[in-house]
Amino acid sequence: MNTDLNSKALASVWAPAAQQLSFRKLMTAFSFPGRIETMTPEIQNKDFTVLRMILATLTDGEVTVADPHHMIDDHDWSKLETNRETPEKARFIVARGDIAPMFSPGLGSLECPETGATIILRVEHLGRGEPLVLRGPGIQSVKEVACSGLGAAWLCKRQEWNGAFPLGVDMILFDASRVIALPRTTRITTKEGKSWDM
Repeated sequence: MNTDLNSKALASVWAPAAQQLSFRKLMTAFSFPGRIETMTPEIQNKDFTVLRMILATLTDGEVTVADPHHMIDDHDWSKLETNRETPEKARFIVARGDIAPMFSPGLGSLECPETGATIILRVEHLGRGEPLVLRGPGIQSVKEVACSGLGAAWLCKRQEWNGAFPLGVDMILFDASRVIALPRTTRITTKEGKSWDM
């Protein structure tokens, strides 16, 4: 496929080629927690946002999505053709990192832990701000990543929700152009070694 065809294939977040590229980037982010991935810089048309790209890639008519902070517009709901649900029951939850969570997401079950929710959190900036120290599978020794616009309440709740592994939630943090993934297996502390106990 030549460059011109590539440009056409990646012309919209709704194009299969763009979603395939986005999926690979998200899977890389989950394989290497804390690694900052730039989302499909090839797509620069007016319909591109990181949130729209994530949702177009991960959701379809078979899954449920909650939007407690009203971040998804009506046009996107119609294009996604996904099912709206409450945060307590949704498979995917879209939320703002600067607003404390006021819900209890699904954590899966021992028989099906993979049905725990994935929380997609908008933050102000990845790569700048308070450093988070990450440990766990996919991380060699430790990984440090800075993040601004993520309230401590989210980290407290995440620790609570993920306290009975394999039950728990996975998280995707995104800013205007990038993402990182925080699987439930990733442990997070401050640089001083403190965790976020409730």
